[in-house]
Amino acid sequence: MGGDLGPVEVVEAVKLVLNDEDIDPIILVGDQAVLNPLLVAAGLAGHAKVSVLHASEVITMDDKPLQALKRKKDSSMVKAIDLVKSGEARVTISCGNTGALMAGSTLRLRMMDGVDRPALAAVIPRENGHFILIDAGANPEAKSEHLVHNAILGANYAKVILGVASPRVGLITIGTEEGKGNALTAETHEQLKKISSVINYVGPIEGFQVFRDTVDVVVCDGFVGNTLLKTWESLAKFITSMLKQELQANPLRMAGAVLAGGAFDALKARMNPDRYGGAPLLGVRGNILKSHGSSNRHALASAIRAAAKIIRQDLYQHTARDVAQANSLITPLLPDLPAQP
Repeated sequence: MGGDLGPVEVVEAVKLVLNDEDIDPIILVGDQAVLNPLLVAAGLAGHAKVSVLHASEVITMDDKPLQALKRKKDSSMVKAIDLVKSGEARVTISCGNTGALMAGSTLRLRMMDGVDRPALAAVIPRENGHFILIDAGANPEAKSEHLVHNAILGANYAKVILGVASPRVGLITIGTEEGKGNALTAETHEQLKKISSVINYVGPIEGFQVFRDTVDVVVCDGFVGNTLLKTWESLAKFITSMLKQELQANPLRMAGAVLAGGAFDALKARMNPDRYGGAPLLGVRGNILKSHGSSNRHALASAIRAAAKIIRQDLYQHTARDVAQANSLITPLLPDLPAQP
């Protein structure tokens, strides 16, 4: 209910995916008085795979996260998170208030055993494919153990969403030579080498390697990751705008652009942020997928399909197993890891 384009786009997204063979039942959480007419208009009223859970309140983009979670306990976001907590749903998708979703997921679901901080994973195009950027902004002040966990979280997500059997994991820093970087990256590098039996760690990478076919997972703290993500988004828009301007400079270039239309369409498809539809909040005790606030039906349909992959390949259980194995290898270096219940 809290997305910029309203629930009509959510309902239309559901309509787009219902013919997919691997789509599980979908629960729409929100105001029944709003959702039911939309379902009727979309021809989905009474559909066997679609149900509505009424929620009388909405957390808006302007709400302060913690205050909203405390005051709006009957909000669509809180009730959707609680569906995952109770096991009634395997994944929650939201395009609402990011801060409230992160805080609500962390507080209500708690952290996965052995993980101290959550991380956001973003899928970004690169040479010959895509890579996972983690953390994309959830934890800007990270310790080395948080980055180690980011590597495990990101590698498991890459297996699911990119279909890579053994994702190559790289730690972003300012140089690939031993000892380059700050204390955080140096310590993290040493710890990542110790868990080579858990993930395919290929070593540190520099900024100019990020968009080459070098790694499938780029590991960093949330400060660096969010800066990199927004820089990439801004650069992509700048290049698109500049290319359009240059191609329209004279009739000859415009004619050439028409002839190269197929190539431009393919490039646009590769750079389309709607392709994967959302960024998972990894490390919490359940599956949460955050879609952009302005997500349209196509982006939300992609998010639902990503959720289906998460369910089918049991992302949470595989990740929890790898975290436990990695912690057993590096625990002597990490005395402040959270105690196991």
